[in-house]
Amino acid sequence: MAFTARYVGFEGDGSETYSLDEVVYRTEDGGLLDVEHDVAALAERSPAAWKALFDERAGARTWPDRSGVWGKREWVLPEIDPAHIVSLGEGMSHLLPAPRYARELGLEHLWVKQCGHSHTGSFKDLGMTVLVSQVNRMRALGVPIVAVGCASTGDTSAAVAAYCAVADIPSVVFLPADKISVAQLVQPIANGAMVLSLDTDFDGCMRLIQEVTASYPIYLANSMNSLRLEGQKTVAIEIVQQLGWEVPEWVVVPGGNLGNVYALSKGFRLMKELGVIDRLPRLVCAQAHHANPLYRAYKAGFDQYEPITARKTLASAIQIGNPVSIHRAIAALEAHDGVVEEATEQELMDACAKGDRFGLFTCPHTGVALAAIEKLVAAGTIGKDERVVVVSTAHGLKFTDSKVAYHSGTLDGIASRLANPPVPLPADAGQIIDVLKHAFRL
Repeated sequence: MAFTARYVGFEGDGSETYSLDEVVYRTEDGGLLDVEHDVAALAERSPAAWKALFDERAGARTWPDRSGVWGKREWVLPEIDPAHIVSLGEGMSHLLPAPRYARELGLEHLWVKQCGHSHTGSFKDLGMTVLVSQVNRMRALGVPIVAVGCASTGDTSAAVAAYCAVADIPSVVFLPADKISVAQLVQPIANGAMVLSLDTDFDGCMRLIQEVTASYPIYLANSMNSLRLEGQKTVAIEIVQQLGWEVPEWVVVPGGNLGNVYALSKGFRLMKELGVIDRLPRLVCAQAHHANPLYRAYKAGFDQYEPITARKTLASAIQIGNPVSIHRAIAALEAHDGVVEEATEQELMDACAKGDRFGLFTCPHTGVALAAIEKLVAAGTIGKDERVVVVSTAHGLKFTDSKVAYHSGTLDGIASRLANPPVPLPADAGQIIDVLKHAFRL
C-alpha cells in the first residue's frame, strides 16, 4: 500500500494544496495549513491490523520503530526515507495511573501522560522529530534552507536545538529576555543554537520570527507549521493504545499557543475515521488566568475572539496572548464537545504542590491542567466515575525555581498552603528524635 500526505488549507475548500517538500506555512489568503492524509489508502488496512502493527512496534528495538512517533509513521509522514529520520527516542511515554491523587480529587480513574519524560523534557520533541526529519529530507533534495528557527518561551527552543544538532542543521531561537527559566535557557545554548534574547514577550518574538522567515531561508519551526502537529497527534494514539485501545471519557491538556489541542483532536479523529475507536473523548483545554484568550472566547460561546496582552505567569510556556492556533483549537473543542477552564497563579501552584504530594513532579503548566480538573470535578462537569487523562507537557525539573520558591514561601502574591520546607536542626540525635516524634505522633 502506498500512503501519501499533503498540505491543504485548514479552513479552505481543499482546492489549494501543496507538497510537504515545499517551504510554505499559510494559504494564499493567510490561513493556516493542515496536513491531509490519504485516508482511503489507510483504510485498506483493517482496524485490527493497525492495532496489531502498532502494538508490535511499541516493543521494538529496531530503527525507526523504537520511536513512538515513527512506529506510527504511516499516519505521520508516510513518504519519508528512514535515512532522513532524526529521532531521539521520543514517544511512548508512560501513562501513569494516579489512584491516590484521583481519590483526593473525587475521581475513580486518573492517569497522567508523562510527555515531559522525553529527551529535552517536553512534548515538543514529538513534533520536532517530524519537522526536523522533513527539513533533513528537503535539504537532501536541494531545497535552500540554511537553518531552522523558532520563537519560544523555552521548550520549543530546546527541542529545535537538540534535533538540529543531531542532524547537523544550524538553528536559531528567538527568546523573550528574562521571561524563561534558566533551565530552559541553557538547553538551546548547550546544543549550539544561536540564541537571540529579545526585549519583547513571546507574541513579539512570534511576530519577528515570521517576518524574518518570510524573507530569509530559515525554516519556521513553531506550531503554525503543520508538520509539528503530525508528531504531537501521536499522544492521542498512545493514550488509547496504552489503555488497551479504549477511549477515556476526558483528556485534559494545558493550552498556550494551542497547537497541542488541535493535534490531540487530529489523532483521535483519525483513529475514529479508520475505525480503530468508535467515539471521541471530551477535551479540556486549561489556561492560566493571566494568559486566557481561549477561555474568554469560550465563555462568550466562541462567537468572538480578541487577542490579549498576556500577563506574567509562573506557567511561562503558555504565557501567550495571541495564540497562532486559536481557530484550530476552537474547531477541536467543538468536535469533542470540549470545555475550557482557567487557573489562577494560586490555584496552579497549589495544584502542582498537591500533585507532587501524590508522587508526581509537575511543571506549572501541568499544574494549570490539574487545577482545571479539580474545578470541573467540583462543578460536576467531570463525573467521579469517568476516566480522565491529563497530559503533562514538561518535566518539573525545568521549573525548580518556582517549586523552591513555593516551598520556601517566597513567591510574591502566593500563599504557600502546601509548603514543605526543610527543617533546620543541629547535628544532635536527641533533637532529631524529638522532631520525628512530634511529626509522626510517636
